[in-house]
Amino acid sequence: MNNFFIILFHTYLSKLKTKSFLVTTVLTALILIALTNIPRIIDFFEKDGEAEKIAVIDESGQLFAPLEQQMLAGDTDVELVEFTGSADEAEEKVEAGDYSGLLQLRMTGENLPAASFKSMSMADSSLVSEIEGSLQQLKTMMASASLNLSQEQLANLYEPVEFERSALAEDAKTEEELSQARGLVYVLLFIIYFSVIMYASMIATEVATEKSSRVMEILISSVSPIKQMFAKILGIGLLSLTQLAVFLIVGYFSVKTNVETMEGGFFEFFGFSNIAGATIAYAVIFFLLGYFLYATLAAFLGSLVSRIEDVQQMITPMTLLVVAGFMIAMFGLGQPEAPFITITSFIPFFTPMIMFLRVGMLNIPLWETSLAIAILTGTIILLAAFGARVYRGGVLMYGKSNSFKDIKTALQLTKKK
Repeated sequence: MNNFFIILFHTYLSKLKTKSFLVTTVLTALILIALTNIPRIIDFFEKDGEAEKIAVIDESGQLFAPLEQQMLAGDTDVELVEFTGSADEAEEKVEAGDYSGLLQLRMTGENLPAASFKSMSMADSSLVSEIEGSLQQLKTMMASASLNLSQEQLANLYEPVEFERSALAEDAKTEEELSQARGLVYVLLFIIYFSVIMYASMIATEVATEKSSRVMEILISSVSPIKQMFAKILGIGLLSLTQLAVFLIVGYFSVKTNVETMEGGFFEFFGFSNIAGATIAYAVIFFLLGYFLYATLAAFLGSLVSRIEDVQQMITPMTLLVVAGFMIAMFGLGQPEAPFITITSFIPFFTPMIMFLRVGMLNIPLWETSLAIAILTGTIILLAAFGARVYRGGVLMYGKSNSFKDIKTALQLTKKK
C-alpha cells in the first residue's frame, strides 16, 4: 500500500510542478477574471474613445433635426454632423478618416423617411443598426402623425401582447428558477466536458510515456500494474481538483467583486443567484463519477500503446463519446423534458452530463437519479475490473499497437502471468 501512495503522490506532484500545468492554470484564471470584468473593460475603452462622427446630407431639409434628437434620446456613441457640401466631397472625407460614414436622408413619395449609408467597409453592423433603429422610430412617429394617432393610441399599438405562462405541476420550477438553473448547468457542463477530455487524455499520455521510456519495466517489478493504474487515476484526479479549486476561488471572488455590473444580456438570461444546494451537490457527484468513468477507460487504452504519438488515435472513440454527450446536453438545455434526453440520461457514458442537466433543470423523481447513479457506479466498477486486466497485460506490450484488437492480446498476456 505504501508503494500505491508513493506513485499516487509522485503522479500528483510531478504534474503539479510542470510548466504546462502552471501556465494553463494561470491563463485560465486570467480568462475568468477578464470574463467577469467585461462590463468594466468595455466601459474603460468607451470612455477613452471618441464618438463616431457621421456626415449627414439631408436632401429633404427636415429630417436631420428630429433624427439627431432621436439618436440623442437613445444614448448612443454616434455623433451626427450635418454636411453642407456635395456627396462626393463627403465621401472623400470618409476616405480620409474624418468621418466614419456618410448618411444621406430623403423623403419617399408617402412623405416618410428613407436613407442610404456609405462607409469604408460593411463590417460594423452595430453602428448601422443604431442608425437604422433611430430612423425606424422616426418613421413610426411620422406615420402615426399622418394618421392622427394620439400618443396613447400609439403606445397601445406597440404594447406587447399579454401572455401569461404557468405550470400545472405543483413542484414545477418557475421561469426565474429555470434561468438560474440553466446558468449553472451551462457552466458546469463545460467544466465536465473539458475536464474529462483534458485529464483523461493526461492519464493515457502518462501511461504511454512511461512505456516508451521503459520506466514501466522498472515499476512493474516492484508495484503491481493494477496499483499503478488506480494510483495514476487518483493522482490525476487530485490534480484536477486542485486546478478546479483555483478556478472556483478566482471565479467566486471575481464574480462577487463585479456582481453589480453583471446585469442584462447573458447575465440576465443565465442567472447565478439563489442556486439550490442540491444542484451543486449533484454537480460534484456527476463530475467525480464522470471523471472516474473516463479516467479508467483512458488508463487501460493508454496501456495499449507504446508511443506517445499513438495515444490520440487510441482514445479518439472515447473523446467522441464525450463530445456526443456534450452535444446532446446542449440540445437538452432547450428541451430537457424530451424523451430522447430522458433515455440517454441512463446511458452510462452520457449520464454525467445529461442526468445532471435533468436534475438541474427539472424536478425529477429521486428514484431516477438514484438509478442513474447506480448504473454509472456499476459501469465504473465493471470497467475498472476489465480495465485492470487489460492494463496488467497492456503495460507489457511493446511495438506498434494502436488497434482495439490489442485488447485481446493484453488479456491473453494477463492470463499467462
